[in-house]
Amino acid sequence: MRVIIQRVKSASVSIDNQIVGSIGQGFLLLVGITHSDTENSVLYAAKKIAQMRIFSDADGKMNLSLADIKDGAILSISQFTLYADCRHGNRPSFIEAARPEQDEPLYNYFNQVLREQYNLRVETGRFGADMQVVLVNDGPVTIILDNE
Repeated sequence: MRVIIQRVKSASVSIDNQIVGSIGQGFLLLVGITHSDTENSVLYAAKKIAQMRIFSDADGKMNLSLADIKDGAILSISQFTLYADCRHGNRPSFIEAARPEQDEPLYNYFNQVLREQYNLRVETGRFGADMQVVLVNDGPVTIILDNE
């Protein structure tokens, strides 16, 4: 599982010019799932993200988690292109990305775990849709979580 974590001041996702998910301060997560991922992969990533301390405290140090900030939320976007292989030729191969029948249930479980086990507000796009994502990156702070 590979997740790009972007600390944002705001983010939204639109489909056909209609906003389907929107947050203020929090995380924009771009979520990629590969063939070897399981529910244990999801549990590991969700825990790391929920407990990640990358928001500034009163002293300006990255010391606060999403749960520690007022109205912190997550915008979670499924993104199979995180497993693009660009080593050969000019057209990326996506063979390492999980097929939709594996990817979608694990992606949904990931969001469910963040909501139910960590009590976080999670907005999403729509799996497999053509989406437009808008964000105001805060910092910028961008972290790659790869549990391989």
